[in-house]
Amino acid sequence: MVSKQPRKKRKFMYNAPLHVARRFVSSHVSKELRGKLKKRSVVLRKGFTVKVLRGFKKGVSAKVVKVSLRKRKVFLEGVVKKKSNGKEVLIPFDSSNLMVIST
Repeated sequence: MVSKQPRKKRKFMYNAPLHVARRFVSSHVSKELRGKLKKRSVVLRKGFTVKVLRGFKKGVSAKVVKVSLRKRKVFLEGVVKKKSNGKEVLIPFDSSNLMVIST
């Protein structure tokens, strides 16, 4: 992306092909894992264990169940909310609010 204009950057993100959009779903790595991986951040994948850093579920550690590249959201195992009809649904998290604890 070359433009500095926010509207063009947003358009690029929304219209990006999935192989490019994959990079947008990346997260910081914990200090212990950083030494082992030699990386500061990694692209999130199913099966990674992450810790929630922001939001009302702050501090919760859980395994990644699903990564939605279309919505740029990550879903965690056991982190659910109840709907008005009683059904439980997974809560979508933004990848920037998570930290990878183990791969």
